[in-house]
Amino acid sequence: MQTPWEYRYAHRTQKMGSSVIRELLKLTEQPDVISFAGGLPAPEVFPVKEFRAACQVVLDEHGPQALQYSTTEGHVPLRELIVRSTGKITVENTLITSGSQQALDFIGRLFIDRGDYVVVESPTYLGALQAWNAYGAQYISVRSDENGMLVDELEAALRVGPKLIYVLPNFQNPGGSTLTLERRKKLVELADRYGVPIVEDDPYGRLRYEGEDLPSVLSLDADYRGSTNGPYNGNVIYLSTFSKLLAPGLRLAWIVAPSEVIRKFVMIKQAADLHTSSFNQYVAYEVAKDGFIDEHVKVIRATYKERRDVMIEMMEEMFPSNVTWIKAQGGMFLWSILPEGMDSAEVLKRAVEKKVAFVPGAAFHPNGGGANTMRLNFSYSSPETIREGITRMGTTLKELINKKI
Repeated sequence: MQTPWEYRYAHRTQKMGSSVIRELLKLTEQPDVISFAGGLPAPEVFPVKEFRAACQVVLDEHGPQALQYSTTEGHVPLRELIVRSTGKITVENTLITSGSQQALDFIGRLFIDRGDYVVVESPTYLGALQAWNAYGAQYISVRSDENGMLVDELEAALRVGPKLIYVLPNFQNPGGSTLTLERRKKLVELADRYGVPIVEDDPYGRLRYEGEDLPSVLSLDADYRGSTNGPYNGNVIYLSTFSKLLAPGLRLAWIVAPSEVIRKFVMIKQAADLHTSSFNQYVAYEVAKDGFIDEHVKVIRATYKERRDVMIEMMEEMFPSNVTWIKAQGGMFLWSILPEGMDSAEVLKRAVEKKVAFVPGAAFHPNGGGANTMRLNFSYSSPETIREGITRMGTTLKELINKKI
């Protein structure tokens, strides 16, 4: 008898769905489609030479250890490197994960019961929604603008009693916004007042192209509590990754959290995959240990800034005047707003006919809305490709807008 599989799946799978972005990435397999859909780093900036040399060193000097099972928490030298770059934490506050997506899943496993509320920005990162939908999360959306979450509207959401506040303070995915220092401080104060943890997701913080660096929410929380140089025991769970600084194929990221929370995450990880790839951790440390990332990130910034600037220049030239966007100070995305009444999903259908793709914005709004928004990635495509792709998109938008008039 053939198993009726649909009756065997766990109840939590009912809220699972395919990623709009992952599905759109299939378009990139077609060589004639210009895709601004994925959040892909530029392969030209991958440090292939350094990785080749590092692999040889690791195999020659640490082969048995790098190819063996290891501790769940992660390679200690790599964690110490993270401590030095983060500040105000100790090794006991860190856990290496197999990408930030695994970290988001672990947060769902540890904190979210079916029906629990999570406060998110609107729009917010689709990968977090995917990770937490499986655990039955419900979302309270707080509006955002070019300066990040409208924290003045946060208190009403906190009165509902959410489990978590989720923010991407630097060059947000998808909105490109950066949370101001004033709003960061107020976020810390409100979260402390209501006893709600903050999940600070920071994959793009080093990718700033203009303006001044801002302190992390984690560091502001540590200051707020008058933390010393001991282990961090505050109100923030901080996530970051090597995907944007070295290479996404490594699947190396990390969680920073109070020691007692890290111990829970360790138990979860032991049940998930025992530990993150030992070899990848050794190699990443070998590449990064002598300050390489500090120099390499300058190359990444220069490359991405040029591409961002070209995309904005072409949008100014080719897009209709009633189409606007947020000028991201860093990161990998521009967020564009179409006139009210337009549906970016319909625009995508027409754009694909012209062999260009992007991500419609509705998927980033967990409680509806955003049909007239779209996310454009500028990091992956060359300046020449960006010029051609935005020209095609501009033609598409003009045709659709003129048709509605």
